[in-house]
Amino acid sequence: QVQLVESGGGLVQTGGSLRLSCAASGRTFGRYVMGWFRQAPGKERESVAAISWTGGNTYYADSVKGRFTISRDNAKNTVYLQMNSLKPEDTAIYYCAARSSMVVATNPENYNYWGQGTQVTVSE
Repeated sequence: QVQLVESGGGLVQTGGSLRLSCAASGRTFGRYVMGWFRQAPGKERESVAAISWTGGNTYYADSVKGRFTISRDNAKNTVYLQMNSLKPEDTAIYYCAARSSMVVATNPENYNYWGQGTQVTVSE
């Protein structure tokens, strides 16, 4: 199995930046699609970004386009989410997820492995 651990969350002011990291361990030899999701209190879990094995195919939610950038370093088994121009509505628990497929997906049900999440709080 694959274990995922997120880091980099914290408290930041509106307009600030954070860089989230997701380190994978265990059986990481598969060519997993990686994704970032977030869930705010009282709301559904939503896809933020996703990236293919090679990094050549990416997806971004409309709400974060132009502000967030997803990337991966397969040699380090790590995926990143650079978050710029943060807004209060970005406040949520952010989850890293892995999908045992080469096809990028946005539905949480299509992901097999999940981290425990890291809290991102954007103050006004």
